[in-house]
Amino acid sequence: MSALLKVDNLKIYYGSIEALKGVSLEVKEKEIVTVLGANGAGKSTLLRAISGLLPIKKGKILFENNKLNDTVPFKIVVAGISHVPEGRKVFATLTVEENLNLGAYTRRKDKQSIENSKERVYELFPILKARYRQLSGTLSGGEQQMLAIGRALMSTPKILLLDEPSLGLAPLLVKQIFRIIREINSQGIAILLVEQNARKALSIADRGYVLETGHITINGPAAELRMNQKVQEAYLGGAALKKNK
Repeated sequence: MSALLKVDNLKIYYGSIEALKGVSLEVKEKEIVTVLGANGAGKSTLLRAISGLLPIKKGKILFENNKLNDTVPFKIVVAGISHVPEGRKVFATLTVEENLNLGAYTRRKDKQSIENSKERVYELFPILKARYRQLSGTLSGGEQQMLAIGRALMSTPKILLLDEPSLGLAPLLVKQIFRIIREINSQGIAILLVEQNARKALSIADRGYVLETGHITINGPAAELRMNQKVQEAYLGGAALKKNK
């Protein structure tokens, strides 16, 4: 199966600082692929580059074999890539429903289709339907994360970029968010997941990459990464390693 999304030898700079140093990865249709790494490794930079939010110094990004370099973010969303940023970034002074409507901006003329998409989001996140008139800034952290994911789904993406969806959430909510990510994937949407909770990420991913100081150092099937000694020691607290001794 050919790659839906392909990143090839990507180099990104912040001024004179090289944040990504020749990163290559791919996501196939209907896959969940996770990117693991410590703070500052370049994970969010990678997602922002794919979304067209950062200029590309070298390398290329292909989506359905179409080159995205220099493509404006709006057209990247239209192409089928939707990004849920770290920290949720909901519009606090707008209602839940208004946030969702903004997520459908790229197809705003198709009102019936937008309503259908909204109902699908409400099926995934019943709490959002119950709070559809509530200002987003008054939602809990978990509810805001659900809203951020729901808003991204409103553009009917082919691939969803998720940046630290479990950050700052209670364990019960983390479990719920990962269950929903699986559900979204089961509907045919590919997922590129940046996540510090390596154990949870590898439990739902098909494949994974480890990003360290701008380089991909390890990659492979999620099951292999779970058994990799370096991954266990750095990201799984050595627990899996001890368990398998």
